Amino acid sequence: MRVAVVQTDPIFGEIETNVRNAISMMEDVEADVFVLPELFNTGYNFIDVDEVERLSENTSGYTFDLLSTFARRKSCYVVYGFIEKTIRLYNSASLVGPYGMMGLYRKIHLYNKENLFFSPGDLGFPVFNLPIGRIGIMICFDWTFPESARSLALKGAQLIAHPSNLVLSYCPDAMITRSIENRVFTATADRVGREKRGDSTFTFIGTSEIVATNGAVLQRLGAKEPGVAIADIDLQEANNKRINQYNDLFEGRKSEQYSL
Repeated sequence: MRVAVVQTDPIFGEIETNVRNAISMMEDVEADVFVLPELFNTGYNFIDVDEVERLSENTSGYTFDLLSTFARRKSCYVVYGFIEKTIRLYNSASLVGPYGMMGLYRKIHLYNKENLFFSPGDLGFPVFNLPIGRIGIMICFDWTFPESARSLALKGAQLIAHPSNLVLSYCPDAMITRSIENRVFTATADRVGREKRGDSTFTFIGTSEIVATNGAVLQRLGAKEPGVAIADIDLQEANNKRINQYNDLFEGRKSEQYSL
């Protein structure tokens, strides 16, 4: 299969423009799965909860309509980040495909001022069985907690889609470790640009990447410009957790020794 990470430069609050720009970037790219950044349609640096409410959508809102239409027309799958509004506000990611909504993840590990605006996710770390393979989702700061990727891998994920708004420079290298320690493919889609709003400034580091099960960086974009990176991968490689004749990553776990 072919996976693509889409590195965008959103304009804060301009949902229609941001979604249409992302689709324009994907239009001429042939891929089975596209991964867009965290909160790609709104921007990130919110001033107050009223602003977050105003920019929120439900899972069948404007962003879903356009991206599900794109997925149907291109016979592909798209993972994208957005503000989900239910009785609470979540930093969420949807998975849409040719037949509409395929999955939803709500970010569990909130970063910095996100804790002021969002509720922690309550769906766990689900893995979605698609005709092309098994895809798990985590969002940005989830990478800091190795339990996130491990949970997805133990549930059978072959590819971890990782929508992000990265500001910490060491995440791209850390995702190499997440791939190695779980023998899974990872696709981190970050954004670029700078948002100065209120008393906060965030500078996003780009470097979106696709990493193989052995930690090889198959594609990595630059730090400043939007772009799309694609890689052809064989998801079956993620089913083999054996390192050598005597060591299997999962069979060798001593979970009884890890309890606190």
